[in-house]
Amino acid sequence: MSVVLQKQIIYKILFFACIAVPYLDTYEATLAIWLTTVLATFRNSYSVTLIKMLASFMAILIIALIVGLFRETHLYEFIKDITYLLKPIVGLLAGYQLCKDYLKNPMELVVYTGLLIAILHLLIIVYAVFVMRVPNMPRLREESGYFSDFEVYAIIVLLFRKDFRLKISHELFFIGVVLLSISIFFYFARTNFIQFGLLFMALKGYFVLNKRAVRVLIATVIFAVSAYGAIYYYNPQRSVHGLEALLYKIKNAPIEPFKTKINVDNWKDFNDNYRSYETILTLRQVPQAGTEAVIFGKGAGSSIDLHKKVWLQTSYMRYIPFMHNGFMTVFLKSGIIGILVLLYSISLFFRNKKNNDPLIQTLNYLILGTGVYMILSYWVFLGFYFSADTKSIVVGFMIAYREILIRRQKQEEDIPLVTA
Repeated sequence: MSVVLQKQIIYKILFFACIAVPYLDTYEATLAIWLTTVLATFRNSYSVTLIKMLASFMAILIIALIVGLFRETHLYEFIKDITYLLKPIVGLLAGYQLCKDYLKNPMELVVYTGLLIAILHLLIIVYAVFVMRVPNMPRLREESGYFSDFEVYAIIVLLFRKDFRLKISHELFFIGVVLLSISIFFYFARTNFIQFGLLFMALKGYFVLNKRAVRVLIATVIFAVSAYGAIYYYNPQRSVHGLEALLYKIKNAPIEPFKTKINVDNWKDFNDNYRSYETILTLRQVPQAGTEAVIFGKGAGSSIDLHKKVWLQTSYMRYIPFMHNGFMTVFLKSGIIGILVLLYSISLFFRNKKNNDPLIQTLNYLILGTGVYMILSYWVFLGFYFSADTKSIVVGFMIAYREILIRRQKQEEDIPLVTA
């Protein structure tokens, strides 16, 4: 076995491990494997885009670290916050370093890894339904997983296989699309459905403004509003069973993150709009700590008082260090300065130089679509900071692959023509 082949196998295993471990929902394991990968795949040079992203998240971390040192905090909570604020940095580095130029087509690795994740997810669903006899959708999601951004990337790359120059047979294409579609559907995650739509539109070029793109975007908005109107008119009730529960979640989706008044004594109103409840408390409690807290945050180790114990997946909690809303979390830890830096990191997704190579331009579209999705992801699900999130790995991977392609393109352009 050649050295190159051995390295390919090792890097593929590391990539799968980095993607798979967050699904276990044990952050300590995720951080350990990601850090090990970073140390084992160290590189001598990095792209300007990646450095700017790393600098952004490093700035948020440093502000939280410095402010936290000058505030009274518990050591355990302080260290825990630092490890969570490190996650985007470690993820971007791991993804970037795992993409090597001797991989024949790195995007095939994304597809095959996504297929493995989908198969494992479907097996868990079968076990949960036929062995554990789960009674409803919330319980099924609790046992099998709440979302999977990575599988959405995998199916998008597979659907645009010609644009990504994938050498995949028609049979594997069909099987892959079916397995990934079923798996993604059974997460019952609204954000994954939106993610798919945004990435699909991005790869179609609809986020590059021109007359055609504007027409499509207008038609999409009209369709989305009409579909939501139909669901709202149907008026699905708050149920724990199947499609009815999903439709109710969709009906409540536009209201949930933006509601300004919540009846904490009404459990239905409280549960349905809990994300807004966190945001309201954050915007109240941070200014109470003074102008410095508004500008620079309350630092690592800080938390928000919910005023009551709330069941959050694994335990009852009253003081929470991280909210569902990534912007509010950064505001708590690093203040308005942190939010501005976070917005700058998102803006980097939109600064892609147009390229005459169709494959490079396809990657640009996918990165652009990711940037659009990141706005939503940070608002409802912590973005890169969510413990089970893998997008930072994917983004680092894509940036590295684009750099490899650009370097090859320049090398080809520099080769002098040989005439007879």
